[in-house]
Amino acid sequence: MTTESVARAAKVLLEGGTAVYPTETVYGIGASVYFPEAVERVFDIKGRDRNMPLSVAVASFDMMGRVARIGEEDLSILRKLLPGPVTVLVEKSADLPDNVTAGLDCVGIRFPDHQVALELIGLAGPITSTSANLSGRPPPASLEELDPEIGRAVDVVLDGGRSRYAIPSTLIDLRTGRVIREGAGMERVREVLG
Repeated sequence: MTTESVARAAKVLLEGGTAVYPTETVYGIGASVYFPEAVERVFDIKGRDRNMPLSVAVASFDMMGRVARIGEEDLSILRKLLPGPVTVLVEKSADLPDNVTAGLDCVGIRFPDHQVALELIGLAGPITSTSANLSGRPPPASLEELDPEIGRAVDVVLDGGRSRYAIPSTLIDLRTGRVIREGAGMERVREVLG
């Protein structure tokens, strides 16, 4: 994966386009969270219900602070878990458009531990983090597993090889400490949250 292809994909996202991108868990569909039409396209591409929120991928704790409101105590927990294969549910910031979170006051934050994903998000800013599959189908861990329909529907596809974990991230609600979905990174979550 070349830096040029990542830069091209970031440019597409900054112009309101969509991309399939690799992470350490599964491949995702990305759109800038600041382009409502692009976010709507992600729902359409997946055939996802509009009342099911999308998570947001960030490339730093500073960037996380732009889309979420996180207290010092929670931040110290997050520093032990992220970057990594965990999605954390936290309070959303007022700057994050409502169509990303389906109108909810919370947002799932993903800070991936994957070079290509971090490079892309670093250039494009916060992007949607939802698996690159049609709703109800298994998420792809490689481009070979990507549904051709998804590949045709997005503007650009980045190849990062096979995902390290090949299963979705563990999802925790940081506000309650409850695990909502067990997945990659579950052992680490147990260690950190007890």
